[in-house]
Amino acid sequence: MKTLVIGSGAREHAIAWALSRRGPGGAKGGRASERRERVFCAPGNAGTEGIARNLALDPEDPKAVVSACAELGIGLVVIGPEGPLAAGLADALAASGIPAFGPGRKAAALEASKSFARSFSERHGVPCARTERFSSLAALDRYLDENRGRRVVLKKSGLAAGKGVLESDDRAELRGFGEAVLAADDLLAEEYLVGRELSVFALCDGRDWALLPACADHKKAGPGDTGPNTGGMGAVCPLPFADAGVMERITRDIVAPSFAGMEEEGLSYRGVLFFGVMLTAEGPRLLEYNVRFGDPETQSLLPLLASDLGSLCESAALGRLASARPAFSAEVACGVVVAAPGYPAHYPKGLAVDLGLAEGSAGAGQPEIDVDGIPGPEALLFHASTARDPAGQLRTGGGRCFTAVGLGPDWPTARDRAYDLAGEVRFEGAWYRRDIGTRIFGS
Repeated sequence: MKTLVIGSGAREHAIAWALSRRGPGGAKGGRASERRERVFCAPGNAGTEGIARNLALDPEDPKAVVSACAELGIGLVVIGPEGPLAAGLADALAASGIPAFGPGRKAAALEASKSFARSFSERHGVPCARTERFSSLAALDRYLDENRGRRVVLKKSGLAAGKGVLESDDRAELRGFGEAVLAADDLLAEEYLVGRELSVFALCDGRDWALLPACADHKKAGPGDTGPNTGGMGAVCPLPFADAGVMERITRDIVAPSFAGMEEEGLSYRGVLFFGVMLTAEGPRLLEYNVRFGDPETQSLLPLLASDLGSLCESAALGRLASARPAFSAEVACGVVVAAPGYPAHYPKGLAVDLGLAEGSAGAGQPEIDVDGIPGPEALLFHASTARDPAGQLRTGGGRCFTAVGLGPDWPTARDRAYDLAGEVRFEGAWYRRDIGTRIFGS
């Protein structure tokens, strides 16, 4: 079956890599040339071009994507980013009879509108932070006066690529952020929750669902989770504190009522639902829904998958998930994002990259990798929006440029392999956090 992956980030590179590991019926992936005719990416990046066939398509142009699928005989579309989902790509594909792994526009509002998502969670008894909504600066001013000196969380209601959030107790900073958001969108203010944060993913086929191992993202730019929010500077999986008891409570309090609410409201959901969860002293609290795999969590999650990703995505898209359950290896994964200078504020693009010994570690077809995955590669490098210029020079194309993932039987091994690989990624001003996973694993 031919599969099209929508997107150009490191998440989509990881998805394409996982899809390329096996052929029809779960067989080994075969030669690179065979895999490239089975997996397509739109638009993809310089990393995916070694394991898939890149297509010059606008991911948020449903008509163009549907046309390409018909021309190429695509049997399944896996939608990576939130933008195409909010633009109705899954709806357009469904109308054309093309199975899609990703929800329709109506269900995608769970991420595209935080206001809608919070109202949904409140209607269905999903525990979350106390929330107030604002559409005017005057209302925000009153709220900030009432909560002066307290740490609060402000969130942009619409899509913001993971950066539309501010946590602060500085009234001037909060007002400035709120004023900028209110110029074009609604604003939410939430109670500041204290605890352990984790990312929980569940595959869903519209009726049945299956939980995946929990991950932990590192959203702040600075060490010790300081500085501005980013799209994510790294992730680890699995988590030592997310034991069976914790996951059972998250399932009971958050996951199950969310899916029950979707069924009650007619939100047919086929894809993966991301639950941002805070484990507080009072129990788990929902922070947010995302309607796709997380980035950078996916880069640490999928290398641990022992099942065939294509079969799982197809089962979810076709409503057959009850007979397909995901299996994972017992390894640990640590993902470290290598970013451009200035990120997450202003940063240059088009920087020349030297991968050193990292060349080929996730993007050149990799015939040396055990495609069964167990034992799998020791380290993988996933590209984000990279490209090659006419002379063949690899160049950056965004703020988060690469994710270096280390795998191993234990945390120290996975961490060391990730940082060894990250150190091989060289371009002017390249930087990364050096404490990914430290607070979680204690060293």
